[in-house]
Amino acid sequence: MPAYVISEVETRDTAAMEAYRALAAQTIAQYGGRYLARGGATEVVEGGPSPKTIIIVEFPSMARAREWYASVEYAEALKLRQTALERRLMFVEGVVEP
Repeated sequence: MPAYVISEVETRDTAAMEAYRALAAQTIAQYGGRYLARGGATEVVEGGPSPKTIIIVEFPSMARAREWYASVEYAEALKLRQTALERRLMFVEGVVEP
């Protein structure tokens, strides 16, 4: 069953953010992930507050998403994250059809 990594981010340092994005993208692909949404326009139709930048990545499974997040390769990107951005990060299981 697919799993989704959903990030709500706010850039702190533009140069660090670009470096983080490049490293993160490489590791996401390496672990079988693919971007479904990456910083596109958002429109709030109910509730609040307005979201920050939204990123949605699909992985083949929750296990694979966790493996990516704990990987040595992604650890390099995580070193930049503290300087690059503030974020809320969620892992969500996909729907299994009967």
